[in-house]
Amino acid sequence: MKRKNWLLVAGSLAVTLLIAVTGCDTFARRSHHKTSSVLDYLYPSDNEHVDVPTIPVLSLPLKVGIAFVPESKADGRYNYDTDDSAFTEKQKVDLMKQVSDNFKKYPFVQSISIIPSDYLIPKGGFANVEQLKRMFNVDIIVLLSYDQVQFTDHGFLSLTYLTVVGEAIIRGENNDTQTMMDAVVYDIQSRKLLFRAPGTSQVKASATPLYQDVDLRANAGTGLQIAATNLVSNLQEQLALFKDQVKSSPEEYKIVTKPGYTGGGSLGGLEVALVAGLGLYAAFTRKPARQ
Repeated sequence: MKRKNWLLVAGSLAVTLLIAVTGCDTFARRSHHKTSSVLDYLYPSDNEHVDVPTIPVLSLPLKVGIAFVPESKADGRYNYDTDDSAFTEKQKVDLMKQVSDNFKKYPFVQSISIIPSDYLIPKGGFANVEQLKRMFNVDIIVLLSYDQVQFTDHGFLSLTYLTVVGEAIIRGENNDTQTMMDAVVYDIQSRKLLFRAPGTSQVKASATPLYQDVDLRANAGTGLQIAATNLVSNLQEQLALFKDQVKSSPEEYKIVTKPGYTGGGSLGGLEVALVAGLGLYAAFTRKPARQ
């Protein structure tokens, strides 16, 4: 009898020691959730907004601003983890530079401003965007956002992110890291959504509980990198489609040119330069007429 009691006491002490070493969270349902939402930023009091159809006036060449919307707080779906920012300011700047490189390829873009996060106010809405327009002298704003969730309990994982055009759902399994990134491009004056480009990733984990936090932190960074790469690739495609759409749908976009710009409306400066160059080449190589 005494032996049984001793075994029970020893077992209880072992469980207590295990909990003390590993922490109570090991036996609880845990999740890590980081998010920055364009909807929360632009439409803080109306997540079911409907854009009013307007015709944006695009003044060529365009001045573009690129910024990350502020992080959002917990929405009740997950336990919000505030330890270690999933996306550092340096990572954000690096991604904004990649986005900037895509816009620089087009002659109808005059300048690109990378806007630091400190200038964006949580739930600032278009009032904050108008401030950015005046401060950085931009016509178009590219707003970047992300949503990342990690589960460490059993069962399926589903990340549902509300974009400006509807829900985006990514499904996974236990210990997966699900990441959704989004780039939306707005004409500030008309508040018209011009186009968007998403990027997603899914990283699977198989670490033991002892190294779970380290593994999750590494997977968070990997997931963001993959999603960012996908976003930049999609953005490049959407930019090309947008250029073609502006040319083919003049009823949807009004094009005006700023003083000194020789791009010729929907034609970019590069195309005009090529045409002019061919004309000069033809003039200098034309044989003189015989007298």
